[in-house]
Amino acid sequence: MFRSLRAEVADALTSALSDLDCPTEDLGIEEPPEDVDAVFASSVAFRLVPELGRAPPEIAGEIAERIDPDEYEYVREVSTQGPYVNVAASDAYYADTLEAARDERYGELPDRQTSVVVEHTSANPTGPVHVGRARNPIIGDALVRLLGFAGYDVEAHYYVNDAGRQMAVFTWAYETFDESDLEAEPARDRIEYDLVRYYRIGNRYLEEADEEAVAEAEAEIESIMRGLETGEEEAFERVGEVVDQVLGGMRECLSRLPAEFDEFVKETRFMRDGSVDELIERLRVLDAAVYEDDAWQLDLESYGMEKKLVFLRADDTSLYTTRDLAHHEWKFANYDRAVTVLGEDHKLQAEQLEAALDMLGNDTDRLDSVIYSYVNLPEGKMSTRRGTGVQLDDLLDEAIERAREEVESRMDDRIRDDDLGSEDVERIARQVGVGAVRYDIVSKQPTKAITFEWDRALDFEAQSAPYVQYVHARCCGILAEADTVPGTVDPDLLGTPEERALLSVIARLPAVIESAAADHEPHQVATYTREFAETFNAFYRECPVLTADGSGTRDARLALVAAARHTVANALFVLGVEAPKSM
Repeated sequence: MFRSLRAEVADALTSALSDLDCPTEDLGIEEPPEDVDAVFASSVAFRLVPELGRAPPEIAGEIAERIDPDEYEYVREVSTQGPYVNVAASDAYYADTLEAARDERYGELPDRQTSVVVEHTSANPTGPVHVGRARNPIIGDALVRLLGFAGYDVEAHYYVNDAGRQMAVFTWAYETFDESDLEAEPARDRIEYDLVRYYRIGNRYLEEADEEAVAEAEAEIESIMRGLETGEEEAFERVGEVVDQVLGGMRECLSRLPAEFDEFVKETRFMRDGSVDELIERLRVLDAAVYEDDAWQLDLESYGMEKKLVFLRADDTSLYTTRDLAHHEWKFANYDRAVTVLGEDHKLQAEQLEAALDMLGNDTDRLDSVIYSYVNLPEGKMSTRRGTGVQLDDLLDEAIERAREEVESRMDDRIRDDDLGSEDVERIARQVGVGAVRYDIVSKQPTKAITFEWDRALDFEAQSAPYVQYVHARCCGILAEADTVPGTVDPDLLGTPEERALLSVIARLPAVIESAAADHEPHQVATYTREFAETFNAFYRECPVLTADGSGTRDARLALVAAARHTVANALFVLGVEAPKSM
């Protein structure tokens, strides 16, 4: 309905401007001030001052006079306030919004017949997921959900770096050292915490052992890397044994967020099938290809980059970016669009990759990158495990524990009355704790560095996940107490400012989904949920539901609460935040 009304407003303004012989390319449609009874406002009068030579308020009046609300289904009234043209919505707009939002899938957009692959996380499989990289799976998973809800056929991929030196070192160490050589015990009872001890001791050995021993180790590491380059099945199997075990543990960690993947795509796949070799030959014959400093490189000066892209070493071994080029051409062959979520330290690499793909004749308009800054923790606010840094598991454990304490402090009386058992408390603590982490991270613009702060993230009264989650729980509580949601209701009974405001914000969800998906910005949805929660709470304070005067008003408000529940539940789903039924 919001999009339909906006289309009507655009049509009305275009028609009015045409009558005034004015250009129609910029209509200035925006949200009106809070104290104005309107859904849309237009600032177009400012732009037309040079055209018409009159003051903006006068121009606004002339535009309004040329719009007949009776010609439109959702336009009730057109008025002016100074230089602004304001458009109020009709009763039909609110009635249709209420009816649409009673659908449990409200806000989901029609199938676009467009496939999208979203690559995210893709952390090297050398050990547990570090909290500094937590923004990648959180943004990536939210983007997958958002695009899917917006009508795209979307898949989530994890690109596995299993062909680099790190994995060769890891494999050598795994095959060389015994349990007795390792740290006393893993920091956590899960496979990646166990195996990372081999990776650490291997790197320490290469730094501290005598020259002869290091040379012997390096020869074996080089042999593994060479085996991968030349397609030796034994080398693939040796590395795969380590990679697959570590990935299993990392998947278990990421599932706690949750962040799920449709496919784990290994870079060795493109070495084994000959894609990398074929791509190297195509790169070599490009006009921009040069052999300098004992390596084949691409000169990217024509793309505004001074740094050349090395794609083949002197010993004929490929690089990560070379293999990633083959990976991206595979994406282009199998999907309509490709989106990659990357940390800010990979920005140059992403630009070089796109330039090289363009040189190879690919349509790079089909490729988008979402660049994010890293997550920091306040100094001294979390302990580390064995001095190895804060892992994502640690952050989630502490989030759940802090949420449990907050929930118990708020529910002492209910717990004593046996309304909530220990299982309920644990469920709510997990939903609120993990939700707080996800929401606090995904709600910020990706390019802005953030410091995660517990007090803000778990504040039930502030702009946080619990604040929004509580709205859903409150809706569920009201509907459970009512025991039934009425079928046919009279939407004309929802005439108070608070009811109309809630219907207006409900109507905006599909447009928010569409905009956020087009911009690849899940944080737009988070911003919407905060506004939604504030609007619902104002309605809840001013408009009794279960004790409303008259059965007609009670039924209409119950229908509005049901619509609100679907709206906030679906917005939270897109963000990957659970919507508790009780809190």
